[in-house]
Amino acid sequence: MNKAVTLGELKASGYTARSVKDEMRANLIKKLRNGEKLFQGILGYDETVVPQVVNAVLAKHNLILLGLRGQAKSRIIRQLTELLDEEIPIIAGSEINDNPFAPLSAYGCQQIELHGDETKIDWVNRDSRFVEKLATPDVTIADIIGDIDPIKAAKGGHLLSDELTIHFGLLPRANRGIFAMNELPDLAGKIQVGLFNIMQEGDVQIKGYPVRLPLDVMLVFSANPEDYTTRGKIITPLKDRIGAEIATHYPKDIGLGAAITKQEAWTERDLIPDFKLQIPDFISETIEQIAFEARDDQRIDKRSGVSQRFSISATEAAVSNAERRALITSEKEIVPRISDIYAALPAMTGKMELEYEGEQIGAARLTKELIKRAAGIIFEGFFLGIDFEPTVRWFDEGNKLLLSETASAEECVMLLKSVPELIESTLIPLGFGKNDRAKLVSACEFVLEGLYAQNKISRNEEGGFEATTKAKRDRRGLIYEDLTDLDSFN
Repeated sequence: MNKAVTLGELKASGYTARSVKDEMRANLIKKLRNGEKLFQGILGYDETVVPQVVNAVLAKHNLILLGLRGQAKSRIIRQLTELLDEEIPIIAGSEINDNPFAPLSAYGCQQIELHGDETKIDWVNRDSRFVEKLATPDVTIADIIGDIDPIKAAKGGHLLSDELTIHFGLLPRANRGIFAMNELPDLAGKIQVGLFNIMQEGDVQIKGYPVRLPLDVMLVFSANPEDYTTRGKIITPLKDRIGAEIATHYPKDIGLGAAITKQEAWTERDLIPDFKLQIPDFISETIEQIAFEARDDQRIDKRSGVSQRFSISATEAAVSNAERRALITSEKEIVPRISDIYAALPAMTGKMELEYEGEQIGAARLTKELIKRAAGIIFEGFFLGIDFEPTVRWFDEGNKLLLSETASAEECVMLLKSVPELIESTLIPLGFGKNDRAKLVSACEFVLEGLYAQNKISRNEEGGFEATTKAKRDRRGLIYEDLTDLDSFN
């Protein structure tokens, strides 16, 4: 089908213009009736956030997404463009996507007056109708609304008060589309007033000259709820104008968090021919549990949150360390271990904002504590009821075990065989055998970490495991501090 290139052809085609909110509502209704999935790649929001966004669009409301960092707010906003028509017609050359049937700008009106049905028509796609801006304190009214352009005035021979001399800002350029403003509270109050005024009244003053611009825009904002008090606030008239306030959240459970991390983390690496990557469930769940523990830890600032990028970066770094080991040992299987999670500390420490107590002990030490705690929780889920007492007794007899993070699986298996019943007990709940050496080593090291988390054995800075020195077990296997050990006071 040929597109109309003039206003006359557009009229003859029977095209009917509609507001952007009517357009989004109609396309959303069509998608819902066809059973299409909304917001591809967004996991965990099907019963919470997505229905609220759908309701806001059906109600033709402007909306704001409130949530901590790393909760897919920007991704949801950008996918709203899928509810726009693939293309719409505008007056050719218009800076603000003038509707050929009802132009707003002086330029658009002038074109219709001069050329009538011969006015040239352009078509813009949905992606070009999305304008996004990060709010910062230095954003000006000129950036958002526009400013007088003296060069335009000089070249066109216009007075400065002529609307044709305006250089339009981001909001007018989003006319007939979606305007998104991220971190709204960071925007200066007077700029928020400008946003509200142009949407409520349809007019604005630029350099003292009043301009009527009743824009057709879907307004979408995002903000961290804590920003209302720490960095700024949303002015009451603008907040009142926002129809829907939708709260986002972190994954509700480990399985969902692991699924998000699996989707987002860069693990499908094809740089090394013939190498095969396998990430055991207990490793991916441990990484996810670390993030959950961090979000609950009082030593970490809850106002900043612990982003899902924490788990994603940790997974990528752990895989990279396993990949490095495979390159050193010339093994073809890349299987991350607990030691690889410890090696991923630099990818985790920078993702947390610490409270005073956390700063006192340091991010690295705190993260190691989180790893230990998380490993203990996941260990209990996999190995509940499995007896590792012979293994613990072996360490109590003075034996030690050092599994270097750069040691091959073959070397590690030889060392692990010396620990009574460790391999046999480890394999009981897992679905692989002794011949799968890389996964076996990862599983056994995970078990040792779990025993360390239960304070049944110790772990040193070099990754070696040995008997506990600062705690002892009574006959029931319970842990108590040995107060006669002077080291316990150091």
